[in-house]
Amino acid sequence: MKPKIVTKKHRLEPDLYKGSIICSFTICIEGRENLFTNKKIFNDVETILLRCLKEMECVAYVYLFMPDHIHLTIEGKSERSDLLKFVNVFKQRSGYYFYKNRFKGEWQKSFYDHILRKDEDIVKHVRYILGNPVRKGIVANWKDYPFKGSTVYDFAAW
Repeated sequence: MKPKIVTKKHRLEPDLYKGSIICSFTICIEGRENLFTNKKIFNDVETILLRCLKEMECVAYVYLFMPDHIHLTIEGKSERSDLLKFVNVFKQRSGYYFYKNRFKGEWQKSFYDHILRKDEDIVKHVRYILGNPVRKGIVANWKDYPFKGSTVYDFAAW
């Protein structure tokens, strides 16, 4: 008899992602394929991201597209905001864009998330995310990395 495989629950209760909360997500490309390496793909997927944020009544403190994954720190701005639904809709729409344009790569089934506590410093968190391309040796200064943005902050003023 085969042993039963028990999967560990890795997501919090869905209601914890609703309303005015701040959550950080990391979403990876299956097989860690380098997909986000040119301005056109970034611009197209950024457009999808911004539409989803608006529809779901969310703002993005930061979004940063590394070659094989993205980092998002978003906040729900109303009682109707649902950050899990946002991620699922964004992955579905951008995944369709990948398929339609025959890109090599698709999203991994799951993703990583972290709900920020009220005592966590959001600016420190954003700066850490912005430092990813520097830590990976892609650029010497985070300001030189082109595949990033925010609906809250003007990074040019930082």
